[in-house]
Amino acid sequence: MSSVLYDSQGPRAKRRNVLYTAVFVVALAAVLWWVFSTLADKDQLAWEKWKPFLSGTEAYSTYIWPGLENTLKAAALSMVIALPLGAVFGIARLSDHVWVRVPASIVVEFFRAIPVLVLMVFGLALYSEYTDVSSDNRPLYAVVTGLVLYNASVLAEIVRAGILSLPRGQSEAAMAIGLRKSQTMRVVLLPQAVTAMLPAIVSQLVVIVKDTAIGGAVLTFPELLSSANTMSSYYGANTIASFTVVALIFIVINFSLTSFAGWLERRLRRGRKSTGVVVGAGEVDELAAPGEHGDVTRAG
Repeated sequence: MSSVLYDSQGPRAKRRNVLYTAVFVVALAAVLWWVFSTLADKDQLAWEKWKPFLSGTEAYSTYIWPGLENTLKAAALSMVIALPLGAVFGIARLSDHVWVRVPASIVVEFFRAIPVLVLMVFGLALYSEYTDVSSDNRPLYAVVTGLVLYNASVLAEIVRAGILSLPRGQSEAAMAIGLRKSQTMRVVLLPQAVTAMLPAIVSQLVVIVKDTAIGGAVLTFPELLSSANTMSSYYGANTIASFTVVALIFIVINFSLTSFAGWLERRLRRGRKSTGVVVGAGEVDELAAPGEHGDVTRAG
């Protein structure tokens, strides 16, 4: 059956698609067989390498949980600081005042152009030379500083783009009824832009969670990935098993975050659709009854 978007497939196209699907399945099975056979030849599927994760809690209590705790701590602090900071700079870039808009634009473009690793390294040097932060806490401070500076600048652009994506008539209507620009931004534009910005914001939050691993690789921050590296050495070079478990944990965290964001977005959309006035059956009968209301209806 054809539609306005595409034409229905004919017999030859259907046979071709079935053939392509079969070839893809065979190729995928061959690749999986090669991967598993290679791992088996290298003794990476041996029970001794997977035993610490499947038959005990020592690996989790000693390595995985402390690393996961540090990862979640750094990510949570970065999110809590970067979200409002990005919103402030994003709104500031839309200001009518040049003395507000230009400095905000310079700050956002500057930190958005610098790699997050460089910001972390500079943060570590800053806390080492000019502060009294203990050496145990410096890696955490440096990781959070780098993540906040970079991701706040990216979130500022997301906020600015989300507000600019709204129809211009929204702000014009708000100003027509006497709202100031701050009131228009707070009451009219931001509530509508949140739903449009939510997927991009969540994607950036997922990036924050994953970028904590940079601190572990460079700044000796004891997060989840660096803990897995130490753990693989302790349990006899079971690198594949250790990093597989860590990858699954990252997948669960990020999937939970995106699922919550999807639920929140659907809830916001339903709440926006249900803000209209609902007329009950009694009011409908009353309006449809003959008399004054009927005259008004006919006049309308």
